[in-house]
Amino acid sequence: MLETALGVADRVGVDAVTMRRLAVELGVKPMSLYHHVPGKDAILDGLVDRVFAEIDVPPEGLPWKDAIRLRCLSARAVLRRHPWATPLLEGRTSPGPATLHHHDAVLSCLRRGGLSLALTAHAYAVLDSFVYGFALQEATLPSGGDEGIAELAEHMVETFPAGAYPHLVELATHHVQQPGYGFSASFEFGLDLLLDGIEAAAGRRL
Repeated sequence: MLETALGVADRVGVDAVTMRRLAVELGVKPMSLYHHVPGKDAILDGLVDRVFAEIDVPPEGLPWKDAIRLRCLSARAVLRRHPWATPLLEGRTSPGPATLHHHDAVLSCLRRGGLSLALTAHAYAVLDSFVYGFALQEATLPSGGDEGIAELAEHMVETFPAGAYPHLVELATHHVQQPGYGFSASFEFGLDLLLDGIEAAAGRRL
């Protein structure tokens, strides 16, 4: 059932994951599903746990910064596969075992790196805010990814009155529309800034 629910969410969005829709997909009567789960909330909890299970935990054999970096890159890749999931990840009140294991592994990595308990809490919150925020932003980009952004920027600039919005024009024409531009490159740039800042804060023993 969970695999079916995941497929529905990936194809048409999590709002379409209803008991009736799942019954149709599975070829059973809706009431029969309640023999397996108490309701939609339990399915959503299971979906969130499934998403966390796909995100790599920080490898134990690496320095903390490298390990957390790999975990954040994995989280972004998973959320690109499941763009519906981002708003749900921290909103469930009955976390599953994969979710709990993931959080514990991230906390363990940060503490292993010598971060204080307070800084560990700040670091985890800030890192996930960045990862989730970037994932939400990517999910709403024009179709076509980076190429679509470049085309949109070109179209917007063409509609501007002459001399208007000079900094937007500069960014669009001399950066976004240039060969090799990729919005996604900002993710690793921002992630490294955050990790460097957290490392510096750890050095100040916050």
